[in-house]
Formats: sequence, C-alpha cells, structure tokens
Amino acid sequence: MLPRDVSDLLPQKSPFKMVDLLHEATETFTRTSFTILSDNVMVDAGLLTEGGMIENMAQSAAAGSGYFFSMAAHDTHSETNSSKEIPIGYIGAVKNVSILKQPAVGNEISTELLSKHKIGQASIVDAKIFFQKELLGSCELTIFVQ
Repeated sequence: MLPRDVSDLLPQKSPFKMVDLLHEATETFTRTSFTILSDNVMVDAGLLTEGGMIENMAQSAAAGSGYFFSMAAHDTHSETNSSKEIPIGYIGAVKNVSILKQPAVGNEISTELLSKHKIGQASIVDAKIFFQKELLGSCELTIFVQ
C-alpha cells in the first residue's frame, strides 16, 4: 500500500535517513519524497549538500528494492522468506553526477529512479531529484545488493 513510510525498508536511521515516503515502486521505476529539515546532518548553510542529494538518490533506490523484497517475502507466506531481513545494498559506482541546484531547508523533494540494467546482484539506475517540477540533480548509480 503506497505511499508508505520507509523506516522499515532502510538500514539508515535518523539523523542519516534521507527519504521519508515511498510513493511508487515497480520493477523499473521508484518515486520517493523527502522533506529537508534544518537539523539534518547533510544540511549546510540552509541547503542540502551535494553529498546529501546523492545519498537521497541511493536511499530511494534502497527503499524501492526493500519494498519489492518485503512484498515478495509476504506473498510467498513461507517461513524461510517471511522471516528474512531486507537485504542491504551498497553503492558500487556513481557516474554522471549533475547538481543543478541544491534544495533548501523546508523543501520537499521528489526523487525518481529508472532501472536501466540488472546484472546478477547489481542494478544500474538513473536517478533524478526534483523540487516541484524543477530538476535539481541527477546521476547514474550502480548498486549491489547483498
């Protein structure tokens, strides 16, 4: 049921959680939102840092993957799958980073990820961050799932 809080889908916890809600998740597309608060560890001079933006994109990918894992485990109704923890993902590569504008404290950003390729345990995704409809940044992430 979407939208949903991502707290149980991510290993990151406050103050390093950079995603609030998962709005959409399919096998190839994920959309999340995040409201930037002034006490966020990745805020500097009232703006979310470039590192914070990249972390938001990576955590958005993790939220989408975690959602699918939890749905698959729930659908099987088997003891072996339903008791498994959501696997942890690791960023293997960040390419083609483009930061056009950093979002400000109080802004709610929307992050969209489109899966390009899946090779074994690696996924390559295009990620984009928006404030309202303005593109703020993008990158390509290679993510490995444990």
